[in-house]
Amino acid sequence: QVQLVESVGGLVQAGGSLRLSCAASGTIFKINDMGWFRQAPGKQRELVATITSGGSTNYADSVKGRSTISRDNAKNTMYLEMNSLKPEDTAVYYCAADVQRAPIGVAYRNWGQGTQVTVSS
Repeated sequence: QVQLVESVGGLVQAGGSLRLSCAASGTIFKINDMGWFRQAPGKQRELVATITSGGSTNYADSVKGRSTISRDNAKNTMYLEMNSLKPEDTAVYYCAADVQRAPIGVAYRNWGQGTQVTVSS
């Protein structure tokens, strides 16, 4: 099995910054793409940012320019740093990782339990 554990989000004032982490553990041969998603109340889950195993990144327009996704492959850990936070960034943030558990086989998407981020105005 594979577990993804996110750091605690918390309450941040608008204009502030936040750094989330996501650590993967368990039976892991290789982690391919990793990403952060978020879901606000009454809305569908949406992509925030993704990062490949080689470090290529992709961001949603809503966070581009004020967010940085990174990963430490040696630690099977991913990070998301968000600056200039806005009330509309309030959501439950989920990490996801496409994990290959054996040298031969496909990668399956695993999800973290989610962490609440609340931005106050």
